[in-house]
Amino acid sequence: MLKCLEKRLSLVRKIIFFAETKVSASIEISEFFALRKTYWILEMMGLAKKDEHLRKPDWLKIKLNTNENYTGLKKLMRENNLHTVCEEAKCPNIHECWAVRRTATFMILGSVCTRACRFCAVKTGLPTELDLQEPERVADSVSIMNLKHAVITAVARDDQKDGGAGVFAETVRAIRRKSPFTTIEVLPSDMGGNYDNLKTLMDARPDILNHNIETVRRLTPRVRARAKYDRSLEFLRRAKEMQPDIPTKSSIMIGLGETKEEIIEVMDDLLANNVDIMAIGQYLQPSKKHLKVQKYYHPDEFAELKEIAMQKGFSHCEAGPLVRSSYHADEQVNEASKKRQAQA
Repeated sequence: MLKCLEKRLSLVRKIIFFAETKVSASIEISEFFALRKTYWILEMMGLAKKDEHLRKPDWLKIKLNTNENYTGLKKLMRENNLHTVCEEAKCPNIHECWAVRRTATFMILGSVCTRACRFCAVKTGLPTELDLQEPERVADSVSIMNLKHAVITAVARDDQKDGGAGVFAETVRAIRRKSPFTTIEVLPSDMGGNYDNLKTLMDARPDILNHNIETVRRLTPRVRARAKYDRSLEFLRRAKEMQPDIPTKSSIMIGLGETKEEIIEVMDDLLANNVDIMAIGQYLQPSKKHLKVQKYYHPDEFAELKEIAMQKGFSHCEAGPLVRSSYHADEQVNEASKKRQAQA
């Protein structure tokens, strides 16, 4: 019986890896999630090989802040049936961003993603229908909270022909109407490489286009479900070609087994595709189901990477253990806000 289960585990591992990296047309999405569930059950039974977990260093400790800004924003999200990646992805900076900096990252197009990236805490499965009233609710919340900077991200919607670009663009326009001095950053998936969908989003004129490459080239097939390293680079390059005056940005997580040379290669690849801003943060394992941390980088190592990035030519780089894609994002688009106010 045990040998049979071990064989099943091996088969499931292979199928999941193939589905995540090759996107086999022969496997339905429901079958894929069923296989992942089988693997997790076998893992909990102790049949999957377990690696030792690294102990978190002291520099990853965070300070909680639940002041009126924080509780007010949380209450507003629940009342308007809105989602934030701050909560769904268990971001360690939620208290600083909500309570101190008054910035928030809204997650639109629902709370269920069609992809199953092995680093991400967002729920995966079969999503619900699009909520066409969501853009107005997001815009109302931005206005009520008087946010100076809003980041709009979304779950991947590979089930939609436009990848959710229409709702994305309308959310940007709705915020513009109700909060004209709020700067807006959009953080979409690669939309399956459909550049008509990207144009729909870029035509809405966000202040910054952010698309995360997430990891180094070698680790991409293992870390990112369905996404491709070169497709992300092309996505960023095309966004800049469509709207040359809009800054582009990308981020990577480190601690997944990459080398310093591979991190520098990512910098060079992003710059070669006209990316302006880069963020580098520590990967933190959301749960036992996700990829394990291979290394915790010291703050001094992040400082060195930031220096390298700036010397190479990025206009801005955020690098640190707790840095995430939208960390201190408001600072990166202050000039855009000043320009808009001067034109008003």
